[in-house]
Amino acid sequence: MGVRKIEIMDTTLRDGEQTSSVSFSASEKLTIAKLLLEELKVDRIEIASARVSEGELQAVKDITEWALENNHLNAVEVLTFVDKGVSIKWMLEAGAKVQNLLTKGSLNHLTHQLKKTPEQHFKEIEDNILLAQQNNIETNVYLEDWSNGMRNSKAYVFEFLAFLAKQPVKRIMLPDTLGVLTPKETFDFIKETKEAYPNLHFDFHGHNDYDLGVANVMEALQAGANGLHLTVNGMGERAGNAPMASTIAVINDFMPDIEIGVNEKVLYSVSKLVETFSGVFIPANKPVVGANVFTQTAGIHADGDNKRNLYFSDLMPERFGRTRKYALGKSSGKANIQKNLQELGLQLNDEDLKKVTQRIIELGDKKQVVTKEDLPYIISDVLDHSYEEKVKVNSYVLTHSKGLKPSTTVSITIENKTFEEHAQGDGQFDAFMNAIKNVFKQQKVVLPNLIDYAVRIPPGSHSDALCETIITWKNSKKEFKTRGLDSDQTVSAIKATEKMLNIIIE
Repeated sequence: MGVRKIEIMDTTLRDGEQTSSVSFSASEKLTIAKLLLEELKVDRIEIASARVSEGELQAVKDITEWALENNHLNAVEVLTFVDKGVSIKWMLEAGAKVQNLLTKGSLNHLTHQLKKTPEQHFKEIEDNILLAQQNNIETNVYLEDWSNGMRNSKAYVFEFLAFLAKQPVKRIMLPDTLGVLTPKETFDFIKETKEAYPNLHFDFHGHNDYDLGVANVMEALQAGANGLHLTVNGMGERAGNAPMASTIAVINDFMPDIEIGVNEKVLYSVSKLVETFSGVFIPANKPVVGANVFTQTAGIHADGDNKRNLYFSDLMPERFGRTRKYALGKSSGKANIQKNLQELGLQLNDEDLKKVTQRIIELGDKKQVVTKEDLPYIISDVLDHSYEEKVKVNSYVLTHSKGLKPSTTVSITIENKTFEEHAQGDGQFDAFMNAIKNVFKQQKVVLPNLIDYAVRIPPGSHSDALCETIITWKNSKKEFKTRGLDSDQTVSAIKATEKMLNIIIE
């Protein structure tokens, strides 16, 4: 059997928009449509349901006008209904040329929802297709609830297919509307259908209610399906639809007899744009497009990657316009850190690397996210211990209450002797400093003046970033700086102060 060309139809703008609380604006729809057809290079896009709203009509008009100018109009499709021509009229106003006619693919739906006989339904469908043809509109037909139809009323489904085989229909679309099929059923049902009608074009439209969307898509193709319906990020009603990115990766890697035109290099950028427009966030562990899926956390994996890429698979991030990352946290080994240091152009000797590794593990235990950009800060913090630790801040309580002065209680050990002091101040750090001054006054040691206090976080960080505080001190002998690192700004200042205390007590 030779290579088969498969059509990929994206229905993010129609079925994907049925995701709870999602509604794209007209300009967002146009932007996504352009990306899907011109950058991702899917074969077709389903962009709306007819008759929905005035805003939807305008969105479709915008897309069809652009598509007409750019020779994409026949790739733009609209879901329509068996409604005595109302949908056709809507399409004509919108400028669309391809209808995806929603019909009943199970006897259960036909009998209980429409309360019609197969003959009545088929006659109305025939009238609709004829009217579409007269208005130069191409027809594809959805067999809604087809999966349950094949399970429970197969005779009806094949009666329907026999009728459709005689109609001027381009594609017959087989949806697993409720996402209930197993992979074996998907294969068996489509194989049986395709064997009965080898010359008809069948699309498979999978939902993901049991997380079987991608598996069912694979089986549909193996059974002879001619096209697939997918959505970016697997958006759609309930658990969503079969996801675009995973499906494309699976076809490219495991199905050499299938040919598709999708450009996998832009899957990630399209995915991120849809995430932004929809407000539906991509889970960090979502295959291909998730934030963590090309991030090695375990040190043994980074070590294996250093030694002949032992933990690489065909899912290389560069394929999707991404790069592999090596996460820093409590599972980090030296290899993880070395990978990140290489990217930053930094080198450490074995002893210093060991210290930095230990510090990152400590930070990871506190559940802090450590990033590559944090590394220079951690290195400077760890390697700044050029003194013997004679002073240790054991513990402290920082309080800040509205209408009350901030206060601090601190326990500090100076050369094996422990002191406890309480003080108030204008802020938490000021209160901490006042408590420390009280302790050192007893030691007849004058603390240096604080003359500058700078705080910075690594570039591109968020509110959970590590925070570096650099404090400049001045006493009668010299001016010097100390730095502290923590996710809490006040704590990082306390760490910088602890270093200062060790310097002056020497």
